[in-house]
Amino acid sequence: MNLRALDLNLLLIFDAVYQERSISKAARTLHLSQPTVSNALGRLRDRLGDPLFERSGQGMVPTSRAKTLAEPIRQALDALERGLRGDGDFDFAQSDREFVVAVEDYGETIILPRFVDWLAKVAPRIRIRIRPEPSSQLKGELRDGAVDLALDYFVPQEPAYRNKCVLTETLLSLSRRDHPEIGEKLGLETFLGLRHVVLAPRTNAMPMIDLALSKRGLARKIAVTVPHFLSMPVMVQTSDMICTLPRRMAHLYADHFRLKSHTVPLRMPSFPVYLIWHEAVEHDASHQWFRNHLMDFCERL
Repeated sequence: MNLRALDLNLLLIFDAVYQERSISKAARTLHLSQPTVSNALGRLRDRLGDPLFERSGQGMVPTSRAKTLAEPIRQALDALERGLRGDGDFDFAQSDREFVVAVEDYGETIILPRFVDWLAKVAPRIRIRIRPEPSSQLKGELRDGAVDLALDYFVPQEPAYRNKCVLTETLLSLSRRDHPEIGEKLGLETFLGLRHVVLAPRTNAMPMIDLALSKRGLARKIAVTVPHFLSMPVMVQTSDMICTLPRRMAHLYADHFRLKSHTVPLRMPSFPVYLIWHEAVEHDASHQWFRNHLMDFCERL
């Protein structure tokens, strides 16, 4: 298809219908009438030779062709919006921009819920989409604008990626309150004798706690390896196993699951949590506003 022959407003219509899965909701989002949106969608269907969306009980269900087009169109519209917006002031109180943030369990549990509460008060129309934990595609997604920000323990080494350490963490261990083998203080001998629930490592590097133990010729008894932090307190709550996780998360889970927290019986360094973004959005006014407030919020935790 010749792009010059295509009314680019039709792509805005497509994106709104895809996001809302409803012509009437898309019309409200775009401040257009429902017939206008329906007619525009019909023109795009004719141009592309595909129905794009089919009505069902769940709304407008995208076809395979629509699913293929959705992400490139969204990225193109985001890039165009950033270019047109330039470096001017960002009207956060009226903006309905969506920010995509890639996080692991820690950021999703400790940082974003309270930040979202604050955001709802000062910029109620801004939306946040939390993308699952960072993956091997993260650098490309940050570069292409599919992801705006990432919270992670590791940073890309390429100079095109910006980062800032927004907080530091230490580790705490958790056990059930009436654990028969743990007194007021968790000693190293007891720690090594107990069975552990551990988080599956994301990299080939040895987890910090196991590295500290290995330097002393010691090792934990790993009973269960889980993909998410949340599984750890659930398993510990009803067993004699223990788990070790970041301090702020450990305190939250200890209160929620009625567990007891213990200082890890090892000399452990603190570790950083980074906010990461791509240089392409370094001077974007809306991105600056969002990330600066997220940084400030993290530093107050």
